[in-house]
Amino acid sequence: MYRIKALHTLILFCILNSLLLATANNLPPASAEKLPVWRGFNLLEKFSKGWSNKPFVEEDFKLISSLGFNFVRLPMDYRTWIKDDDWTQFNEQVLKEIDQAVEWGGKYNIHVCINFHRAPGYTVAKPPEKLNLWTDPEAQRICAMHWATFAKRYKGIPNSRLSFNLLNEPSTEDGQVYYNVAKILVEAIRKEDPDRLIIADGLRWGSKPAIDLVPLKIAQSTRGYTPGEVSHYKASWMNGADKMSEPTWPLCRLSAYLYGSGKKDIASPLPLEGNFPASTLIRIKVNTVSAHSKLVIKADENHIFEKEFTCKGGTGEWEKAELKAEWKIYQNIYNKSYSVTLAAPARKITFENTAGDWMTFSEIGVTVPGNREVKLLPAGGQWGQKHETVKFDVSDTACPFRTVKMMDQQGLWKDAIEPWQKLQETKTGVIVGEWGAYNKTPHNVTLRWMEDCLQNWKKAGLGWALWNFRGSFGILDSDRKDVAYEDFNGHKLDRKMLDLLQKY
Repeated sequence: MYRIKALHTLILFCILNSLLLATANNLPPASAEKLPVWRGFNLLEKFSKGWSNKPFVEEDFKLISSLGFNFVRLPMDYRTWIKDDDWTQFNEQVLKEIDQAVEWGGKYNIHVCINFHRAPGYTVAKPPEKLNLWTDPEAQRICAMHWATFAKRYKGIPNSRLSFNLLNEPSTEDGQVYYNVAKILVEAIRKEDPDRLIIADGLRWGSKPAIDLVPLKIAQSTRGYTPGEVSHYKASWMNGADKMSEPTWPLCRLSAYLYGSGKKDIASPLPLEGNFPASTLIRIKVNTVSAHSKLVIKADENHIFEKEFTCKGGTGEWEKAELKAEWKIYQNIYNKSYSVTLAAPARKITFENTAGDWMTFSEIGVTVPGNREVKLLPAGGQWGQKHETVKFDVSDTACPFRTVKMMDQQGLWKDAIEPWQKLQETKTGVIVGEWGAYNKTPHNVTLRWMEDCLQNWKKAGLGWALWNFRGSFGILDSDRKDVAYEDFNGHKLDRKMLDLLQKY
């Protein structure tokens, strides 16, 4: 009787184990021509040696799966798995930690995408590599060797479970240069594992489709950081982060430049039309002035403010003076606000540079009596772009400023979706490999922007991976100051963000 019960128990265990294995392998098929609509996160344990080289965490995989997601990208620094800074020698213990992550992907029904965030000869981070992957044959040989090692190690794991993402955000804009290097890496992988699913980030830090790579028959990855004014507000690793203005969403597609009389062909005033009662405070924050400019603010047709800016070296009301030797002029960074209060009601406020070269502004503020200040931020504008009329309505709490061309969901579609749809027409699969907003961006702004992104990607059939799961872009332990967190498995959960992600 005991043996019969033991046999029944063994049979039951085998059946349950088979069911678990079947469930664990229930991931959609994936090919370079058509990527699934994966949804998930980047896990950062090894993305930068100076920041971390910890083993991946099984709990992350378990929680990600239990919350309904099926994808993780592992951006990794090759220096984490080499021995004694010798890029030809591999640390087997660290490679086993990466093996663990791949195994947990299978265990918890999650696709794992391995990415070289720093590759031999290439990085977007600091410090730079000693050799240049784009031009140096030795760096290319070593990088190919690293990818070949991974390809051999994981040969036989189905593409539904594992993919390789060649390089993180290639900085080159030369598609032929990118092709030459990618071809070397792809061939090294395929020599060991001919059928491995390979993904390449787009050009210009992942923002632009790399048409030159189409003959390689690999998929491509884009980014979801447009506009940077929202996604990277006060991110310490961004140049000028401390000078960024608090973003709103949506944004007006607006140039930051006011061109002077020296650039008559592109000069144009910036008009704001709306209801501006008496005692309304008008403020403009001047950023950079080139050589000489004269700022004029008008209420209807009446001059209410004028100020001349003459750039030179030394100290002054500016923060920094920069000599541009090639033009023999100074460009001074002011980062300073100038304001005026309306003595009478107005229907139009106009900002104009009436002399000299050019100047930029980082924000315009309008404070109507009895209301908080609302800000107009330049975003998505290009050099030489002429200004169009901006409509102002203080009662529109989400978006008090509007232009004909907005940086909104439709604007995101045009900028960040349409170019990639053209790539998809070449039978190239596409995924949004990174996206999200840093924790200094106001939470309500973050969620409105995220939903517009998610709606676009759902419509376009694109999968996505939030930059991190735990941390400043993520749903857990993001340390936002304007979120009421919920306790969740020992973490602080941003429930509103999670609900939004699960919705799409």
